[in-house]
Amino acid sequence: MDVGSLLGVIAAVLGYVALGVALRVGGLLSADDARPLNTLLIWVAMPALIFTTVRREAFDASMAALPVVAWAVVAVGLALAWALARALKLEGPSAGAFILAAVFGNTAYIGYPVASALLGDAGLVRAIFSDIFGNTLAVLTVGTLVASRYGAGEVKVNALKELVTFPPFIALALALISRSAPVPTGVTSWLEALGTLVVPVVMISVGLTLKPRAITGHLKTVGVLAAVRLLVLPLAALALGSLVLADQASVRIAVLEAGVPTMMFTMIMGLRFKLDMDLIASAILLTMMGAVVTIPLLQLLVG
Repeated sequence: MDVGSLLGVIAAVLGYVALGVALRVGGLLSADDARPLNTLLIWVAMPALIFTTVRREAFDASMAALPVVAWAVVAVGLALAWALARALKLEGPSAGAFILAAVFGNTAYIGYPVASALLGDAGLVRAIFSDIFGNTLAVLTVGTLVASRYGAGEVKVNALKELVTFPPFIALALALISRSAPVPTGVTSWLEALGTLVVPVVMISVGLTLKPRAITGHLKTVGVLAAVRLLVLPLAALALGSLVLADQASVRIAVLEAGVPTMMFTMIMGLRFKLDMDLIASAILLTMMGAVVTIPLLQLLVG
């Protein structure tokens, strides 16, 4: 993929983010309005997009390797983030926030739109498998253990229940089960229309929540975190993916998903487990800004 195409993809995504920022700065919407938008995404738009894409796009058993790469990247990230948290002398809620924000990326909110823009449905279906069976499953299991270990609050979470009741997971399961069953054209068209909401609504939601002042006081720590999130982990995915993935499209998506900005779901986990929320918010913002540069550069490395 040439530089011009990559820059066009990033520019299109950033245009929606800028719209969200403009709506907040103009007083038409606030950061609190991101919550109902996220509800719409999780319960309606993303399930519709996943269902229609997985039913429409051909895939084979080789895609099963994508979640394996995602889990391997999580393992590398956990080991490195834990060591760096100790080196930075972070403890308790700050250490937990650092580890979560460094390891778990926004593989759905950022990964889906960029994967779709890069490779169309072929990229999107790969991103879906990598996200749900890789990153999302990892954050609901291992991520929950990390948050409960370092957090100041005591919260009991059933990771299996959260996964099987997660609307995008249900949509994926239904799509796989019903692939050979006919679905009326009217229903498919209706769902596809809902799915088109994902990219603009996701990016507008991101724009509503960006707060530059959150970085104050955390720049050194978040700088280290961003280097792990945006450079080390996607390079690890590139090295591993080049060895085990069957095609360049899968390698491209593995690198993309490993190098997206910090997962916004870490904010929810931070609130539930009483982690360092300022650190998480700073990580989300700085990695979002840094990803504008790193995602295109890393995609060029893929070839």
